[in-house]
This record gives sequence, C-alpha cells and structure tokens, in this order.
Amino acid sequence: QVALVESGGGLVQTGGSLRLICAASLRPFSSHTMVWFRQPPGKDREFVAGISWSGGGVTYDDAVKARFTIARDNVKNTVSLQMTSLKPEDTAVYSCAARHGGAIDKSTSAYAYWGQGTQVTVSS
Repeated sequence: QVALVESGGGLVQTGGSLRLICAASLRPFSSHTMVWFRQPPGKDREFVAGISWSGGGVTYDDAVKARFTIARDNVKNTVSLQMTSLKPEDTAVYSCAARHGGAIDKSTSAYAYWGQGTQVTVSS
C-alpha cells in the first residue's frame, strides 16, 4: 500500500524557517514526480513546489519562489521543502503528492497519491 507521510510542520514566527519532509513508500520512488500543495484556512488547495521524477525539473509558485526550496533524496525516498522567510500568509496545511512519471502539474487532479498533511502556522 502506497503511503506518503509528512513531518516537520509547526508554529514559527514571521521570518522563521521550517523544513518539511515527505517520506514515501512508492516503488520505485525515483520514477515519481513529487510536489507540495498547501491549503490555507478557508481556501482551496494550491500548488507550492514540484520536482520531476528525474530531479532535473523544479517549479515553484511565484508566492514562494526564492524563499522555498524543494529537493528529493532517491536513496531515502524522501522529498523535502525548506521554507525560509516565512510569512503569516504561508499558514496552511502542507501536503505532498506524487504521480508516476510525467511533468510537474499544478492541478491536484494530476496526482494519484497524497499524504495526510502537516500544519504550518506562522505567527505575526
């Protein structure tokens, strides 16, 4: 059974940093494009960042570009999201998702596998 498990969320002050980790049981992990979405309170889920199955392609939403960094470790079967200069508007439930092969897609419908999410709260 495929499982994606996120960790690393928490409460942080404005300007702080957090590193989220998504551990995946996908096989082979290296064949899956991995992404992060977030759902702010009362809003729809939105794309944050993605990394292609080859690791050669990386895409960020404009709202997080230059502040967040996505990376994958195909030995540990994890994808991380390093978040810096956090703002209150980054407050959301962050979820990782995966699809086998394929390009990075900003639509939730493109992804077959989802984690439960981890809460990130940025206080002002």
